[in-house]
Amino acid sequence: MSIEVHNEANVQLDEARVLRFLEFALDQLKVHPSAEVNVIFIDVDYMSELHVKHLDEPGPTDVMSFPMDELRPGSDDAMSGPGDLGEIYICPEFIVEQAEKAGHPLINEVLLLSCHGLLHLLGFDHAEPEEEKEMFGLQNRILADYYRQENA
Repeated sequence: MSIEVHNEANVQLDEARVLRFLEFALDQLKVHPSAEVNVIFIDVDYMSELHVKHLDEPGPTDVMSFPMDELRPGSDDAMSGPGDLGEIYICPEFIVEQAEKAGHPLINEVLLLSCHGLLHLLGFDHAEPEEEKEMFGLQNRILADYYRQENA
């Protein structure tokens, strides 16, 4: 898999751990090994620009995803097709408070948002209650499985 992690923010992160998590999540989602995805950590100003430009909403947000090839997860029977999943933008400065409120380290919030962004790239959404239940259930399972294998 071609996963690129770029830190353009003013916050130090364990980029190698983010990469390991994304490899795990893509494997869990049966995404083709040649699929590509980029994760870019950006500052508050740049996230605010993206938020206004693409969603016409003022101020920063925590994560934004920009799908490319509209890939979907694979299944137990077959992997997804190859292609470019797209880009995930995360604003570490913005999510510091979210992590504190959730009672976990910043890296855990980064991994959660990486998973959330990845699921959006794969066509999941949470606009409707059933969609939210499916997406957040899958997100929670992937994170729990990752932490379990990481601590094994």
